[in-house]
Amino acid sequence: MQAGFAASLLAPDLPVPAGVVGPRGKKAGKRFAVYRNNVAVGLAGALGDIFPVVRKLVGDGFFRAMALVYVAQEPPGSPLMFEYGQGFAAFLEDFEPVSQLLYLPDVARLERAWLDAFHAADVEPLDPGALGRVAPEALAELTFTVHPATRIIDSDFAIVSIFSASREDQDISGIRPRQAQSALVTRPGDWVEVRGLPPGASTLFKALIAGVRLGEAAGDALAAHPQFDLPAALAAMLEAGVFIRCAARAPAGSLSA
Repeated sequence: MQAGFAASLLAPDLPVPAGVVGPRGKKAGKRFAVYRNNVAVGLAGALGDIFPVVRKLVGDGFFRAMALVYVAQEPPGSPLMFEYGQGFAAFLEDFEPVSQLLYLPDVARLERAWLDAFHAADVEPLDPGALGRVAPEALAELTFTVHPATRIIDSDFAIVSIFSASREDQDISGIRPRQAQSALVTRPGDWVEVRGLPPGASTLFKALIAGVRLGEAAGDALAAHPQFDLPAALAAMLEAGVFIRCAARAPAGSLSA
């Protein structure tokens, strides 16, 4: 009965679940419709809170209608509402009414990453002075452990500029949306930070996140982007709290911080 009740809440074409009746055994169609509507509207509202930039970009009325379509297709899979909307970016890719806003799915991915980073575990970031305590000959052998809040979103569009301007209630009309940007999402302190990455930094950080040694990851980043500023990227990496630990494989330079 519970499964049928839950399924009917998010499927308007389904009949009132068996066993659901009104006072004195009367039909409960109208009463259940009100309850069904409240649930759908509540989920659409929650989705708007999770993706405020997307909502602002398309307008409140349009977002509500679009969210109701998404709610019907993808009901919550967790009682924790902040986890809802994991598939929203993929939904936007196939939602024809917003097909002209090519950047919208990646903006949604960035918003989802922001919220996931906000709710990630509290872990002390790597001490910015950690690399200075490693023997120079061991630096290339360093591997890193990523902070739970770290996320990287690569996009063919100006998602960092659009996200930041929309969050700060600034006009986005001057932004060139087809300018590729990579976003770094971290939480080095109590608040989530979103910053744009220069060419090469995303390549470096993603390799380090995957467990590649620093020397190899740096070589790959420089090969792909010869103008890449490695020292500046490493300094920004430590300042942003991307990692929580580093270790050198060479015994003489082993380090845990």
